[in-house]
Amino acid sequence: MDASLRAGVAIYNAGEFHAAHDAWEDHWLDLERDTEDERLLHGLIQFTAVVYHAGDGNWAGMRGLADSAAAYLGGLPNDYRGINVEAVRTYLRAVRDDPEHVERNAPPRLTSRGIVLRPDDLGFEESSVAAVVLAEEFGYDESTFERAVEFARADLKSGDEGSRFITFLMDFVRQPEDRALIAQRLGQHVEKREFRETDVDGLFE
Repeated sequence: MDASLRAGVAIYNAGEFHAAHDAWEDHWLDLERDTEDERLLHGLIQFTAVVYHAGDGNWAGMRGLADSAAAYLGGLPNDYRGINVEAVRTYLRAVRDDPEHVERNAPPRLTSRGIVLRPDDLGFEESSVAAVVLAEEFGYDESTFERAVEFARADLKSGDEGSRFITFLMDFVRQPEDRALIAQRLGQHVEKREFRETDVDGLFE
């Protein structure tokens, strides 16, 4: 939960509102309904949709979303799981009562334990979630990134903290201007690793 939650917060704060909900959605779908965690993620997903659609001028739709999101977050502590829930609720209620609020007021930044979390603040596990989400968002081969995460975790397990897979995944999240090049080099390393592992399969059977 924490890795997905923090990844989504950082992506949201980087301005990728649509991608942020993807970081939360897969985890949210597996949660039991009406638990505090489920309501948190459900509310945040709808909150990002409100922010994403702020420029559409669909006031009725935005008002409905804001009302629903505020309701999901309604019974949670002000800083549930370290997230500034109260600031989000306040914004949503303002939009519910006056959808044009979005034109006059920027949405709140999301904080994690008081910090406005950004991609540079993420560790490997959170970055691995963010990398796969951003790869899907921008049309890169998602399966290549999922394999890279597998290889990175295997390298970490073997003690290789300097793994190129870890470096590429984290750089992909942190350096948006270089994503195309990073994705290309990551793909090449995935191909090499897959070939190497396939090449030795069955040699000692």
